[in-house]
Amino acid sequence: MLDIITIFLATKLHVVIILIVLVAIVFASGFARLRTLVLSAVALPIIFVSSRIASYFFENPRPFFEHDFVPLVAHAADNGFPSDHALLVFALASVTFTFNRPVGIGLFILSTLVGVGRVLVGVHHTIDIFGSVIITVSIVCISQIVIKLITDTK
Repeated sequence: MLDIITIFLATKLHVVIILIVLVAIVFASGFARLRTLVLSAVALPIIFVSSRIASYFFENPRPFFEHDFVPLVAHAADNGFPSDHALLVFALASVTFTFNRPVGIGLFILSTLVGVGRVLVGVHHTIDIFGSVIITVSIVCISQIVIKLITDTK
């Protein structure tokens, strides 16, 4: 039973998070929705590119490859840093937090569960998850500041 829960956290919970974000955006005010879409359009591509660059500088073999065991979910034995699943969910949580703090906090909790699941099924180390958090939160914060500076000067 624990394996089923862990596999759900690692492989399916991100879909729930995406659905929650979409619902939150639909129910946001017109201005908050526009601001969120602009922030997403700026931050998400930068997060993706930054993660690819980070993976060139930080090589971290997958735990199952490094310690020679079979993970609970199949995965390629490539670089585990940073975690793409954690990048996605923490980026969505960060963006949502900027316009709906209670939902954003809930999404950070769910995102943490995704990260825990990825570690427990054996496809990531904790540093892969932390790296994803640092990349996403910092880029969303910087993007939000830059967008605010640009829009406030006009």
